[in-house]
Amino acid sequence: MQLETGRRRTSRNGAAAFTVVVFLLAAALVCAVAEVVGGMGVAAIVTAVIVGVLAASSVHVVMEWEKAVVMRFGKFNRVAGPGLVFTWPLIEFYTLRVDQRVIATYFGAEETLTSDLVPVNVDAVVFWMVFSAKKAAIEVEDYASAVSWMSQAMLRKAIGRATLSEVATRRDQLDAELKDVLEEKLADWGIAVMDVEVRDIVVPKELQSSMAAEAVATRERNARMIMAEAERDISEMLRDASEVYDGDAEALRLRTMHLAYESVKQSGGTVVIPSAFSEGFTGAPEDAERAARAVRPAEHPTAG
Repeated sequence: MQLETGRRRTSRNGAAAFTVVVFLLAAALVCAVAEVVGGMGVAAIVTAVIVGVLAASSVHVVMEWEKAVVMRFGKFNRVAGPGLVFTWPLIEFYTLRVDQRVIATYFGAEETLTSDLVPVNVDAVVFWMVFSAKKAAIEVEDYASAVSWMSQAMLRKAIGRATLSEVATRRDQLDAELKDVLEEKLADWGIAVMDVEVRDIVVPKELQSSMAAEAVATRERNARMIMAEAERDISEMLRDASEVYDGDAEALRLRTMHLAYESVKQSGGTVVIPSAFSEGFTGAPEDAERAARAVRPAEHPTAG
C-alpha cells in the first residue's frame, strides 16, 4: 500500500519529449534523403519510420536521480547515467530506470495477534533507497513492491513476539527492531533502509477501558509505595533523633525552646504554653533566661 499525500512529483515529460524529437528528426532526415534521391513513396515512409524508431531507441535521457541498467543480448552489461545514454539498436536496451532518491513506503498490519493473543492494528512508514541499481534490477522482480510486502511481514512477526503492553509502550524499540531486520533482508536486493517509524497503534475498543483502569491502578500502587517509603524514611530519622535526645536533657530543652521560637517568629504574637510543655524550660537560671529571649515577641516600631 502507498499513502497518497497529494504533492506533485517530479516529471519525466522533458525526457519523453526528447525521444519524440529524436524520432521526428531521424524520420525527417530519411524523408529528405528519399525526396532528393528518387521521390517519396511507401518504401521511403516505412524506412523513415523504422529509422526513427531505431534512433529513438538508441538515445535515452536519464534524469539526475536515476540510473539505467543496460542489457546486451539479455545479459547485464553496465549501469549508465545520468545524462544522455547511447545504446546499440537491437543489441542493447536498458531494461529499468532505477530511482535512487529516498522513497517513503507506507505499510501496516491489520488484526495482528500479539504474544498475549490481542489483535492490534499497526501502521508504519519505511524510508529506503536503492544503492545498487544492478541488484535491484537482477535480484528482484519488482523491488518497490518487495519492500512493501517484506516490511509488512516483518512487522507482523515483531508484533507476534511482543505483548500488547510492549507494543504500545515500546514504540522506539519496535522501530529499531524493524529497521535492523529490514536492513538485513533488503541488502541483498541493493536496497538500504534509512529509517522505520511506527505511525499509529490501534487497540480494540473493548480493551481500551480495561487498559486505562489497569494504568490507573498501577499509578495508584506506585504512589502508595512512594508514600510508604517516605514514611519509613521519616520514622527512621525520628528514631535517630530520639536516640540523640534520650541521653541529653540539655539538648531536649534547647529543642523545645527552638520550637517555641519558630511558632512565634512569623506572627510576632504571644504563645500560651501549657504547664506540661513549660517543664521543658526548667533548669539552670541561664536556661530560663535563654528561653525567655526565645519566646519574647519581636518588637516592631510604631509610628508616633
